Amino acid sequence: MIYVIVLLTVLLDQLSKAFILSGLMAGGVISLAPFFNLVLTFNKGVSFSFLTSDSPLMPWILSGFALFICLGICFWLRSEKDRLTRIGLALILGGAVGNVIDRIRLGAVVDFLDFYIGQYHWPAFNIADSAICIGVALILIRSFWRGKNK
Repeated sequence: MIYVIVLLTVLLDQLSKAFILSGLMAGGVISLAPFFNLVLTFNKGVSFSFLTSDSPLMPWILSGFALFICLGICFWLRSEKDRLTRIGLALILGGAVGNVIDRIRLGAVVDFLDFYIGQYHWPAFNIADSAICIGVALILIRSFWRGKNK
C-alpha cells in the first residue's frame, strides 16, 4: 500500500503539472478565488527558490541530492513499522520523485498554486510540495505522540 501512495502522489503531481503547462503561459494567472490563483512559474532552486541558479548543472546536482534522500527514505521505509510514519515517508518520497522528474525533464520545478491575502502572496508551490509538507507533518505528529506515550 505504501508504494501505491508513492505512485498516486507522483501521478497526481505530474498530471496536474501537465494540465497547467497545457493551459498557461509562463507568468500567466487564472484567478479562481479572492485568495487563490493558478499561475505558471518555474523554480530552478529548492523550496522558496533557495539556491536558484542558471547553471545547467544545478538541476542535476539538486536531482542527485533528492535521489540520495529518496534512497535513504526507502531504507527507512523498510525498517519502519509505524503506519502513520510510513504514510508520511511515502508522501515525501512521492513528492520528491515528482519534483525530480520536473528537474530532469524541464530543468526546473513547475509551481502553480498561488495563495494570497491582499498583496501578500505565499510562494507558488505544487502537489509534490504539498505531499512533502503533509508527509513531514505526519511524521512530526507521530513523533510527538510517541514521546507522550513514553
